[in-house]
Amino acid sequence: MSISASSGDFEILPATDDAHGGVIIDLKEPMDSEIFVTLLRTSLSQWKKQEKCGVWIKLPTALVNLVETAVKEGFGYHHAEPNYLMLVYWIIPETSCTIPPNASHRVRVGGLVLNDNKEVLVVQEKRGIFHEIGLWKIPTGIVEAGEELSAAVVREAKEETGIDTEFVELLAFRHAHNSFFGKSELYFLCMLRPLSTDIKKQDLEIDAAKWMPFEEYAARPITEPFKYEIELCLAKLERSYAGFSPRPISSYYKEELSYLYLNSHDLDKSSKSFEVFRS
Repeated sequence: MSISASSGDFEILPATDDAHGGVIIDLKEPMDSEIFVTLLRTSLSQWKKQEKCGVWIKLPTALVNLVETAVKEGFGYHHAEPNYLMLVYWIIPETSCTIPPNASHRVRVGGLVLNDNKEVLVVQEKRGIFHEIGLWKIPTGIVEAGEELSAAVVREAKEETGIDTEFVELLAFRHAHNSFFGKSELYFLCMLRPLSTDIKKQDLEIDAAKWMPFEEYAARPITEPFKYEIELCLAKLERSYAGFSPRPISSYYKEELSYLYLNSHDLDKSSKSFEVFRS
């Protein structure tokens, strides 16, 4: 396979245009660093003439030998995944760089599972600060790439406790900063309905799991975030709080559905008024 592309009488690195006036170099074949730097300099010169903006280099782990060369030519790290490193270079220094930074947030979910006996599904973790203080808490976890919030919280509850659940609604969310390697965090608290009762805890991360009476759950020593969690649970028991449920909508980016979380109860009442207004 050719490691370079032809552009007139000279060779440049193979690249594709992105949607923002830049190019993406996606190297897959082994390449000597001296050949690479020659092709890179020629390519950058050509792309400057074409008034390109940002140049991306996607380097798989097999081509880690090219990282130092790219950095010396002005490229910087943008982000990394287990199988590649992405570098970027703004090639028009007389203008401000508009390349967005790497992902600024991670997303976590918590599942408030309440059964017909007014018991809350709780766990104790095997490690971390909550383990050190012996805190009973609801199942929580990280949303995976490409995973919907409602699916993530159901998965986490199943993984940690073995309990099957269905998503009811989003109750609240928290925005915090300097959470994980300096990144911000969005935490979504969700109400789940249990579909099973027998607990089979996850041995790797969970020390214990059980159904706890709501009164006992509410009587725990708590911090302010847990205080609101309890108040929301109580409000749901009293049917005085309406959360947000997912409504499928068409996506801007792909031919697939995404989800808008909204207060369906009040929206449906408003929609009826809107239809009357339109008529």
